[in-house]
Amino acid sequence: MIKIIPINIYALTRISKIAAIQKMEKQMSKRTRSLNIKKWEIQSLKDFSQRLKDEKKDTVNMNFYYSFQIPKLGKEFDLLRISDDFVVNIELKSREVSEENIKKQLLQNRYYLASLGKTVRSYTYISSTDRLVRLTRSNKLIESEWSRLCEDLLRQETCYEDDIEKLFKEEKYLISPFTDPERFLSREYFLTFQQKDIKSHILKNVHSKGNLFQGFTGLPGTGKTLLLYDMALVLSERQKVCVLHFGSFPVEMEHINKRLKRVDFYRCENCGQLPSFDRYSVIFVDEGHQLSQEVLEKIKEYAVKKNIPVIFSYDLEEAVSKLENPEDIVKSIKALPLFKEYRLTNRIRMNSELSSFIHCMMNVTKYHKRGEYPSVSLGFANNVEEAANLLDYYIQKGYTYIYDESLPLVDTEAVKASVGICKEFEAVVMLMDSSFKYDKEGYLRSSDAVSTDRSVVRNLFHGLNRAKNKIAVVVLENESVFEILLSILQRTKDIA
Repeated sequence: MIKIIPINIYALTRISKIAAIQKMEKQMSKRTRSLNIKKWEIQSLKDFSQRLKDEKKDTVNMNFYYSFQIPKLGKEFDLLRISDDFVVNIELKSREVSEENIKKQLLQNRYYLASLGKTVRSYTYISSTDRLVRLTRSNKLIESEWSRLCEDLLRQETCYEDDIEKLFKEEKYLISPFTDPERFLSREYFLTFQQKDIKSHILKNVHSKGNLFQGFTGLPGTGKTLLLYDMALVLSERQKVCVLHFGSFPVEMEHINKRLKRVDFYRCENCGQLPSFDRYSVIFVDEGHQLSQEVLEKIKEYAVKKNIPVIFSYDLEEAVSKLENPEDIVKSIKALPLFKEYRLTNRIRMNSELSSFIHCMMNVTKYHKRGEYPSVSLGFANNVEEAANLLDYYIQKGYTYIYDESLPLVDTEAVKASVGICKEFEAVVMLMDSSFKYDKEGYLRSSDAVSTDRSVVRNLFHGLNRAKNKIAVVVLENESVFEILLSILQRTKDIA
């Protein structure tokens, strides 16, 4: 397992030649991740470590976490030192930058580091001018003496030196408006760099009256809803906007609608009933993959007539057979006049292991790559009673049972698929009955007729994708499908 551990930057910077540093990086990568030291940072590190040594020789023996990035967020810290009492964060600059930018970076760093529950001491060193500044508790940027920094460092008697990633869990920063409505309303969240980039392009188009229709897609768990709602918040500061939600309408969303007065949220059905758009300057569409052709046409006609921008968010369902979604509404969204599409690729909620298994389930010949799935559980039931017992077992273990009402074993205490696909859960268990099968192309299909709302295969795909850490599948009276799923878990035979 790769660990990100602290290093002695003074020892590192005593190596003057790039080739020697690269050799050291290669040696250290055997027990930690590659340092990836940028050439321009070498002199800054060297100057900084020398200034520390000149002030206090004892600092030579200190270790720092260098160039650490919070997983999935891309948020980077130049130097960190974490003790039982407080954290010291030092940012390195090779040349002079504006006071505003320095302060903004240190304030943002303090927010992320505050999750550790410790006081944060924040500094920035500009090597070109040999300048050291610090951020005060009252958020003022002032000149700092080197003796002050050394004093802080020397007071850190017992420092954390294990894998730093263990201290930073992405769920502390990445939220869902549905599961954390209060944190969303308080704007206690940060977007990933990819989300920020897409947001920048879309809002630029809106302000410049460029593409009338825009949208972004991605697999479940890539942060589409958060990004859509964040943009609605930004634009609502100066104009009236609305969000059309075509999924379920949980209590949390009703709460958001009541609290956030400047954005109007509507739960829309596919029967063609839409609110009047006369008051709105921008229309946001959430869960666009659940639109009907009739409703999409109405939105299109109004937007073109009034020249109102529309921004869509919709799931990427490439893993699911096209025959399980005969209406193919996403294709119609992409066919809108001058439609501009963006794609989120970074999974925030789910780890790669679960994502890989779910894709293999959907198409055993196209996606079958990974070999081990320790967070996936599989059970077989010969009858309904056995299936109920297995589901109860998983529920007792902390799994959330997301059920499809068209399948057996409807549990009123569990979560309906129509509701579950809009929330997040630590662990999810779902049922597959004898209606499931694999076609000649390796796609998972259902012998039952596709419902007007969503097929059971799509419900399974979206339901399992709501899990963060674990999934379980109970197969009822379907040995052929169970054997294929077991083969994915155990790699006992070549499925292709």
